[in-house]
Amino acid sequence: MAASSYQVGNIQVLETDSTPVSHPGAKYAGLNPRTTTLPVGFKKNDGNRAVERETVFEQDIAIPLRDGTVIRADVFRPAGTQQLPAIVHYSPYGKSGTGSFDVDLVPGRVGVPRGALSGYQSFEAFDPVEWVLHDYAVVNVDARGAFVSEGNSKFWGTAEGRDGHDVVEHIAQLPWCNGKVALAGNSWLAVTQWFIAAERPPHLTCIMPLEGCSDAYRENLCRGGVPNAPFFGFVGSRLFGQNRREDVSVMLETYPLMNEYWQDKRPDMGLIRCPAYVLASMSTALHTVGSLRGFEEIPHDKKWLRLHSTQEWHDLYQKHSIADFKRFLDFYLKGKDNGWEDTPKVRASVIRYNENPIDNLPFTAWPIPEAKDTPLYLSANNNLQLSSSVVSSQKFYQSDVKVPNKDADGEELSFKYFFSKRTRLIGTSKAVLYMSCPDHDDLDVFVILRKADKHGKVLRQVNIPFAELKAVGGEGIDGVANAEDVPLINPLQYIGPSGILRASHRAIDESLSKHNFPVHKHTSEEKITPGQIVKLEIGIWAAGMQFEEGESLVLRISGHDMRLPEFEPLRGAFATGNKGKHLVHIGGKYDSHLVLPLLEV
Repeated sequence: MAASSYQVGNIQVLETDSTPVSHPGAKYAGLNPRTTTLPVGFKKNDGNRAVERETVFEQDIAIPLRDGTVIRADVFRPAGTQQLPAIVHYSPYGKSGTGSFDVDLVPGRVGVPRGALSGYQSFEAFDPVEWVLHDYAVVNVDARGAFVSEGNSKFWGTAEGRDGHDVVEHIAQLPWCNGKVALAGNSWLAVTQWFIAAERPPHLTCIMPLEGCSDAYRENLCRGGVPNAPFFGFVGSRLFGQNRREDVSVMLETYPLMNEYWQDKRPDMGLIRCPAYVLASMSTALHTVGSLRGFEEIPHDKKWLRLHSTQEWHDLYQKHSIADFKRFLDFYLKGKDNGWEDTPKVRASVIRYNENPIDNLPFTAWPIPEAKDTPLYLSANNNLQLSSSVVSSQKFYQSDVKVPNKDADGEELSFKYFFSKRTRLIGTSKAVLYMSCPDHDDLDVFVILRKADKHGKVLRQVNIPFAELKAVGGEGIDGVANAEDVPLINPLQYIGPSGILRASHRAIDESLSKHNFPVHKHTSEEKITPGQIVKLEIGIWAAGMQFEEGESLVLRISGHDMRLPEFEPLRGAFATGNKGKHLVHIGGKYDSHLVLPLLEV
């Protein structure tokens, strides 16, 4: 590990070697600038979707950046001489089917059959074969440092935004482009859009951040002040290149508190001026807060939010999603009068767990104005009630047990609220807990909201329609008879919205906090005295859940991460700093409670 010439403010950024492009997982055949024509019926590989329109494939075009660095991109466009708008995917993972990330990472390919995709799609990006049919050019870009793009790889931030600005402007002036450029994609490809759009490239016509976090420290790497580097170590080891890459895991070890470096990884949404189609879901443990912050803080009304009920990679390739994306892009990139602006500003889904979800409920704003903030107080009988108990009591759990990370792991306190009529929870929630630890000077506290049926069974939601998973099959899916038995990983099973907070990071940043969602400063540590009772305000990520009469909401509190892992190798990898017992103080002057955004229907 070594410092680089790259600085953010006064902080030298630490880098490590990228995984070589010669690694088999890179699936890389080498630099090969050329232009070919893909005929109708051509397949990249047996089993892939065939080309359905004669397509010009410009491979490894050179894109110069402002500092002289040259990066590479592939262009797919309909054959002919017409000028077209461009959809750009800016990615570190490998363009046009290279790299080790694809939907095969998840059992059942998140319900997307191999034959539904051409193999030319970048990970988390539109399929060029689909979009060429609709008279768009698709540009898959290898970001700085990725594969044979020159330079060292960046991990989000304003530097990557500047690179993306230059890419947009270069694409816009190419002879086949009509000067209108959109950005699109899931996850990393969405996160970079916040930064690129904040640079305001003149030819960036609109963006489609289809689920992207907005604060690497607070939302991912150190949520609630609890370091969680394994996921990004997993991702980083699969970033291929010839040079070096920014090592955020080591940066977190070196700089565990908020500083200029981490602030640079929080885009300023107030600088974004172009129209935006923002996608969000509940199923992600990475992006929900970022997607919603982006939508809320973009400072104009040419923005739309869709909170869907499945998983981002699944949603990306569904016919109904493609049709919706196309309406937005046709309106802004082609000027088609298709009524797009009459689309509800917010379309939200609610998950019912034991029944199919309800999708595309229309609202005028986010947070939805119809929801009523409802406090529910923890009680000594493990219920949640509408008023605080007069008598004080305590509940405790052992905070430092080793758990298998397979749902309901033990040493978890549970408190229930029973619904007397059909009710929806739509939005962010907050837990206000009074807690202490007699054995240590800090507490890492985890909370989650679950749904239980009328018989008390705590439920999980399968993110992908089970019939679609079974139709694709493969390891982990073949032989599974019931939806609830699909592998226990977050892309496939959603259990509920969660919150995390380390007690020493409890100081709140009022300037960043949102309605019913505290955001913490993380600029210093304020340790506790063993046995000291402290007030913890914990933001719980947004959700859409429906409860019927007799069903219940369950609050769980523990000293370990109760979320399911993103991928099997990460199961149990989230380590805490906990020691001994944690006590939750209830009633009297310690009115531990939830605040939920509820809507009776």
